[in-house]
Amino acid sequence: MSKEKTATREVEITKEPVELYKILKFEGLVSSGGEAKLVIDEGMVTVNGKVETQKRKKIISGDIIEFGEERLLIGLAKH
Repeated sequence: MSKEKTATREVEITKEPVELYKILKFEGLVSSGGEAKLVIDEGMVTVNGKVETQKRKKIISGDIIEFGEERLLIGLAKH
């Protein structure tokens, strides 16, 4: 396996939508909500292949978030 891109990690959310910055924070990609907002503001996060600068972007099942070496596939938890 090459080191270019980390494998996609599936993340389950219990309700949708969830704000983008909260996913970065709760998945441990950043250490705080403030840091999450900063990296989004600086254009370092993509959602579905496009740079996303809306901190409160509504994320739903099927969205793919990329930040640094991390790639997250969002899915809705089955109750």
